[in-house]
Amino acid sequence: MNSTKKLADGYDIPSIGFGTVFMKGEDCANNVAQAIRHGYRLIDTAIRYDNEGAVGEGIRRSGVPREELFVTSKLRAQFYKDPDVALEMIEESLYRMGLDYLDLYLLHWPNPKQDLYVQAWQVLIEAQKRGLVRSIGVCNFMPEHLNRLEDETGVLPVVNQIELHPYFSQEEQRAFDASKGIITEAWSPLSRGRTVIYDETLKAIAAEKGKTVGQIILRWHYQLGVIAIPKAGSEEHQLENLAIFDFELSDEDMQKINALTQENGRIDNQDPREFEEF
Repeated sequence: MNSTKKLADGYDIPSIGFGTVFMKGEDCANNVAQAIRHGYRLIDTAIRYDNEGAVGEGIRRSGVPREELFVTSKLRAQFYKDPDVALEMIEESLYRMGLDYLDLYLLHWPNPKQDLYVQAWQVLIEAQKRGLVRSIGVCNFMPEHLNRLEDETGVLPVVNQIELHPYFSQEEQRAFDASKGIITEAWSPLSRGRTVIYDETLKAIAAEKGKTVGQIILRWHYQLGVIAIPKAGSEEHQLENLAIFDFELSDEDMQKINALTQENGRIDNQDPREFEEF
């Protein structure tokens, strides 16, 4: 059902995950528990989502042993300024979720205008040394940001989670990540149901394969070597998003989907060179 990929640090990460952005409270806890029972093993949250407690509750309700899960959270950029506070916030992520460690912890945005992401990265390195987190990575980092992390700390992220869907395929960034041994993850792989899900080219491929458009898009991610983290609020969509391992897209299909990318294809114009997250 759910295959894995090998991270540069030796850990295995599931090839598809369950996103929890915009989920909160009881609804979030129930969705996470249900998703895990249906077979999801990668669960993705963030301090900024204000739902780490509900995600932790969902993990407990699922009944699946902790060691079978791969849990990710992210450090909010407002905490980059003070390394002591940043480390405390990583500890808070664990306390809120009721976990002894996190499998992956990410910097949520580079916020380059603030110029604190190298300092924040050093905090993640320290958190890893202390055993709070097993693997460390980043979100929304461009090549220049990644190069600077390597130059100034000697440590590269094992994951770079970026906006990636057929209207914004990020070919250059994916190639750069791969050249550095970094696994690319996709947030909003279905464009939050706002754009690519209605594309006529994708509808035609889906009809030919007897699959949904969402399944075609997630299979495209999988064949690119990208880990997609779709959010699914219904049981139907949770199951649908996992059912992508029983068919293949041809080279022609892949080329048609690759051709859909647009220079301004970002959903909300969140350019990491400019966008500031706090």
